[in-house]
Amino acid sequence: MALKPEPTAPFHSVQYALRVLETVSKHGTGVTDVQIARETGLPTGHLASLLLTLRREGYVEQVTDGAYVIGASLLLLGSGAPRRQALEDKLQQTLVQLRDSVGAAVYLSRYVDGEIRVTQMADGPRTPAVNEWVDFRSAAHASAIGKCLLTQLDQNGRRDHISRHKTARLTSRTITSEKVLFSKLDSQPATVPVLDLQEYALGTVCAAVPLTAGASAGCLALSLPIEDAHRLRAAADTLNRRAAPVLLSLAL
Repeated sequence: MALKPEPTAPFHSVQYALRVLETVSKHGTGVTDVQIARETGLPTGHLASLLLTLRREGYVEQVTDGAYVIGASLLLLGSGAPRRQALEDKLQQTLVQLRDSVGAAVYLSRYVDGEIRVTQMADGPRTPAVNEWVDFRSAAHASAIGKCLLTQLDQNGRRDHISRHKTARLTSRTITSEKVLFSKLDSQPATVPVLDLQEYALGTVCAAVPLTAGASAGCLALSLPIEDAHRLRAAADTLNRRAAPVLLSLAL
């Protein structure tokens, strides 16, 4: 499976964040924002918002003299054997915060060994998850998650997936033509959320944004009942803006 080479907007933020974390790690007793800017070459304005995000996520902390040191979350993620559980806990915490901020169930999905896998999710009584009436692995052509993951594959990767999972009609809105589907995937801007407007299930709308970390395709998605469809685009934009912390956790 090969990925398309274009990085997404959150990917750039993650590159910058990793540079900042590397700089802070080198200065065990603390480093000022001025020194961080000097060593990373990042503009002060961009660095300020990035440090705010890193503080909120617990990756850096600010000590009494205003200098920055490595935070508890990063120390925990680097603790060897418990790393996987610590990462899952951190991601789940981030997903819960996203669920509450967008007012929708949220999902983290990866494309692994040629299949779609929803690895984590956060829902609740007021933010119900979509009813998976058809296995997501068989519905890439109809779901926001599936289409978002397919946009990150090259043409051969897409054809391979569709050859194993036929484009069945799930609702009257489902795209069943491979040619039409691939055309829509090709025209999907990398920085714009992928939408599912009752293509997977009647009564549900969804949106997904890409999370490409290294050689792995992934996405962050949300679902809303049709009566909240008027909130979809605003919720999707919020999801897109908040994708960087999730991608950072995956990159660490």
